[in-house]
Amino acid sequence: MDIDTVRTAASDEAAERRREQRGWYFYDWACSVYSTSVLTVFLGPYLTSVAKRAADADGYVHPLGIPVRAGSFFAYSVSLSVIVAVLVMPLVGAAADRSGRKKPLLGAAAYVGAAATACMFFLGGDRYLLGGALLIVANAAQSVAMMLYNSYLPQIAPPEERDAVSSRGWAFGYAAGSLVLVVNLVLYLAHDSFGVSESMAVRICLASAGLWWGGFTLIPLLRLRDRPTAGREATSGPDHTDRTDRRVGTAPGLRQLAATVRDMRRHPLTLSFLLAYLIYNDGIQTVISQASVYGSEELGLGQSTLIGAVLLVQVLAVAGALGMGRLARTYGAKRTILGSLAAWTLTLGAGYFLPAGAPVGFFLLAAAIGLVLGGSQALSRSLFSHLVPPGKEAEYFSAYEMSDRGMSWLGPLLFGVTYQLTGSYRDAIISLVVFFVVGFLLLVRVPVRQAIGDAGNPVPEKI
Repeated sequence: MDIDTVRTAASDEAAERRREQRGWYFYDWACSVYSTSVLTVFLGPYLTSVAKRAADADGYVHPLGIPVRAGSFFAYSVSLSVIVAVLVMPLVGAAADRSGRKKPLLGAAAYVGAAATACMFFLGGDRYLLGGALLIVANAAQSVAMMLYNSYLPQIAPPEERDAVSSRGWAFGYAAGSLVLVVNLVLYLAHDSFGVSESMAVRICLASAGLWWGGFTLIPLLRLRDRPTAGREATSGPDHTDRTDRRVGTAPGLRQLAATVRDMRRHPLTLSFLLAYLIYNDGIQTVISQASVYGSEELGLGQSTLIGAVLLVQVLAVAGALGMGRLARTYGAKRTILGSLAAWTLTLGAGYFLPAGAPVGFFLLAAAIGLVLGGSQALSRSLFSHLVPPGKEAEYFSAYEMSDRGMSWLGPLLFGVTYQLTGSYRDAIISLVVFFVVGFLLLVRVPVRQAIGDAGNPVPEKI
């Protein structure tokens, strides 16, 4: 084969890889609208109001005959969706790795979630049970789809491109979330001008997120391709899992999760990184979820200021993800993540001293969060992708996704307990520093080059 033929083949391969990467970015563009508009902004308050309309004189609703305070129904539904995802993700991840057919599974999960979200248009009156069911389905489906989506990263990007590709994916997601949130807020805040009620405006916003999710999912499904399965190690094959299944009388999803964790024990450095990620990501998720409470209750800021801050975070997260991706090319992903954890710590320290009734300071805090948020998440994903043994991408990313979505409960617990003991939201917000400090110390101790080699992957020049 002459050199020109080799160059042509390499050029064609690179062009196909870039085409597939562009398709991959668009799934973040498709599904991030659900996280931003539905889960973060509109569904919680709206579903709570629907549940309150259905409540009895004591303020309780009774799903399946169980008394539940109407104000807790949304939180319980989110928790139940996490349990469903924990049971389903390991099964789907293992099936995807064994069959090599991730794309049909990604499409199925995405369209189940998009359809459930679009059906939220029908949440009128007191249909709180319908709302809870749709939330559980949509949230669990999103978790499954994101696990499959993330597992493509090691396959579509060589080691030296992975930080940049992951960062662009996050940037696409935050850009879409910002764009749709602006449109949603225009409709919601000016609903009278459009001739619709506030309730109808919210239902349109919810349904539009489902339509957006389903429509743009077509692009990655057209461009991503399935690959032959890599050889799997004997200890994690079907015979091993079957013996485990016969020995442990638990649900199939939990059995598969146990099998995955046992396999990960043979890669202790991968587990060490996952533990560090679990700790500092818990801090990140808690800051995101509790910042509005801090702003309203401690700083006395209005709803319009809080919504504006959410939008600012979304917009700046695009620049933050891309900027930190560039930093990773110079300093490596690990050092850049460590730098972001230091920035998170300083941001919380600044937040502790914010004066009440000062929206400018709160916007500066939101800007700082936005700049480190996207990059922290994007680089964590790309770094973990180097630590996954070939052929087990979906299976390992199911554990990663559960760390991201299903294990983030310590932070809210610490926040709540601190407030209960001190009566101060300032003390509660500063208590979250412990997650970034511990996560930093755990990550520092992970020898990532050795971890990548132990997983059987090539070690990039900068990591």
